[in-house]
Amino acid sequence: MNVDAVMSAAPVIPVIVVKEVAQAVPLARALVAGGITSLEVTLRTPAGLDAIRAIAAEVEGATVGAGTVTTEQEVRACAEAGATFLVSPGTTPRLLDAMMDSGLDALPGVATPSELMGLLERGLEHAKLFPASVVGGVAMLHALAGPFPGVRFCPTGGVNAANAREFLALPNVACVGGSWLTPADAVARGDWGRIETLARQAAALGS
Repeated sequence: MNVDAVMSAAPVIPVIVVKEVAQAVPLARALVAGGITSLEVTLRTPAGLDAIRAIAAEVEGATVGAGTVTTEQEVRACAEAGATFLVSPGTTPRLLDAMMDSGLDALPGVATPSELMGLLERGLEHAKLFPASVVGGVAMLHALAGPFPGVRFCPTGGVNAANAREFLALPNVACVGGSWLTPADAVARGDWGRIETLARQAAALGS
């Protein structure tokens, strides 16, 4: 895999928060069954790393990555857990060094043109725009397309089922990130059928 393939696999990369490791595998299987295969499991809970490990080992067809990666130590831990790509909410030189040295696909976060130029200096042309709705959303992406025509974005933050198509219609948007595919109440109840349905609807956004 490479980051372009990760972003192109489906129109949405789900931002997944797992509170209990036992939820990870059935949740991932429901998403894959619905056509969503690039899965960003965040490190927002203590279960995140073990969830990545379980999905990587047990869910055929899933490309599991780690989200909310903010430190060099987390990069190493995610690699050891079996993550194949890393997503960060922002970027620092040290974090970017660690992400690139890991050998994993990297989708670093940016919010400004200056941060984006820092990625381009390192040869990276894929970025997560975060928090997308706060930093200008569709208008910001339109503005960035002029000076940065080769960059492909995954806008995340404030993207949902209602506005995802507006983002995906932009030529510099490869996919969007969002948490609406895995609502907390459905995960808590183990309503994997609902999540598979939401995944199918999200996968259809690319058609």
